[in-house]
Amino acid sequence: MTPTRYAFVKAQWHADIVDQALKGFHELIPADQVDVFDAPGAFELPLAAKKLAQTGRYAAIACAAFVVDGGIYRHDFVAQTVVDGLMRTGLETGVPVLSVSLTPHHYQETDHHNRIYKDHFVQKGREAAQAALGVTTLHDQLAALAKA
Repeated sequence: MTPTRYAFVKAQWHADIVDQALKGFHELIPADQVDVFDAPGAFELPLAAKKLAQTGRYAAIACAAFVVDGGIYRHDFVAQTVVDGLMRTGLETGVPVLSVSLTPHHYQETDHHNRIYKDHFVQKGREAAQAALGVTTLHDQLAALAKA
């Protein structure tokens, strides 16, 4: 049987926005089933997810980050590297790793944009929780098939 605990790792860059994803996640998965971890930034998420997956304690791990285009081309590389690292972590460990990473190209630190992205992160947190619950069920079904 798959563990019933979940890990949620959130990058601290733009924490006021990124933290909203956890609110959405908790709308479907109770806080007492979720261990929350803070990472300095998006780039640190894959390694944190791998270390958490290796504990065997989690049914799934959700990672949230907000990688913005600050006029420097490297944000595309960071976003791609992070998502690739999260996917590889899931494939290597067998623990689903979900990405709640957004990379807007036209973000400006205005009240209007902050409100839009805070709301969007709540929705993405809900979607990550739905995926975590769904993949837990799927993995239980696949495990039962392997035993049959």
